[in-house]
Amino acid sequence: MTTSVELSIVTSLYQSAATIEEFVRRSVVAAEAVTASFEIVIVDDGTPDDSLAMAIRLAEGDGRIKVVELSRNFGHHRALMTGLEHASGALCFLIDSDLEEPPELLGQFWCLRAEMGLDVVYGYQAKRGGKIGRRLTGEIAYWLFRLLIPYEIPRNHITVRLMTRPYVDALLMHKERMTAIGGLWVITGFRQHGVPVVKGTRDISSYSFSRRWHHLIDSITSFSEVPLIGIFYLGMLISFLAAIATISLLAMHILGISRLAGWVSVMLSIWLIGGLLIFCVGVIGIYISKIFIETKQRPYTIVRAIHQKDLKQ
Repeated sequence: MTTSVELSIVTSLYQSAATIEEFVRRSVVAAEAVTASFEIVIVDDGTPDDSLAMAIRLAEGDGRIKVVELSRNFGHHRALMTGLEHASGALCFLIDSDLEEPPELLGQFWCLRAEMGLDVVYGYQAKRGGKIGRRLTGEIAYWLFRLLIPYEIPRNHITVRLMTRPYVDALLMHKERMTAIGGLWVITGFRQHGVPVVKGTRDISSYSFSRRWHHLIDSITSFSEVPLIGIFYLGMLISFLAAIATISLLAMHILGISRLAGWVSVMLSIWLIGGLLIFCVGVIGIYISKIFIETKQRPYTIVRAIHQKDLKQ
């Protein structure tokens, strides 16, 4: 992509009415401290509150602000990727608009990237915040990532990051409809370096437990074939145990050794094998559903309108 500004600040909107104005104000101050050539790209992810209207009013008063309005809610990760597609900066600063990640990190990331010649400077939490349930589920999710995903996922990494144009262009080459952006950040490669940051927390998060659970499943099945391989070995193990049990029962029958009553053991075996079969079929079904969705080649996102002062007639 041909760059037209030195810096693009990219964010998304979803129930952001309480923070969007302050976010833009602080982002402008942070950007002006490092460059005079910048833009702010705000992607509306079908937000149900007034944050879209507020963002449009901000764009009408400042030509450096571009609001990309999606036709509906496509999800946080797709909205961020769409924002990067509409960014034209030689450097892109990706950040959430809820102010849990301070826009002032831009200055620190900017200097560090220049000093070390990096392609990406990203933030991570040295200690995960939030309530104990949220921290516990986060630790479990990271443990599963390390166990099942064959890539080194940075511990507690967060959205905020400063990226060069070659890295962003390479990142946008990934066109999966079922996007797990955290894994894409890693597998794209380039020279990356993490910086510990203090991330704020909100009492109410738009990421419910069910959304986090589905994100975990999507992340694992998007980047790892380990569950499928595990099913193969599980089948081998069950077959081996069944063969041992068959040989043992035949030997006991030949030797006339008494055996347990058959009803309980048969029922337990049926329940065990039945549950394992249903689980395995479900895992395979998730992978097949991803193939089904990807082969449809539906639009990644659909842009309803782009709002920018310079585009108004």
